[in-house]
Amino acid sequence: MKKSRFTDSQIMAILKQHEAGVPVAELSREHNVSTALIYQWRSKFGGMDASMMKRLKELEAENARLKKMYAEERLKAELRQEALEGKL
Repeated sequence: MKKSRFTDSQIMAILKQHEAGVPVAELSREHNVSTALIYQWRSKFGGMDASMMKRLKELEAENARLKKMYAEERLKAELRQEALEGKL
């Protein structure tokens, strides 16, 4: 997962500014990010507080780790199966 140059609290502050009525175009110029990124943050983190945002990121990292482990174990199982079939 790509590391953001913004901390969770910075993202939350930018989203709070938007909720307070600051236009996305102005926020994107002020923080030197694309408007699309602000909209992505809003759809992903809108309505969350910093602790919820941290928990979401922890769960996403754990999910990625588990998917990688599953893929590795699946590959091992396939190799074992192929080895067994070759011996029979």
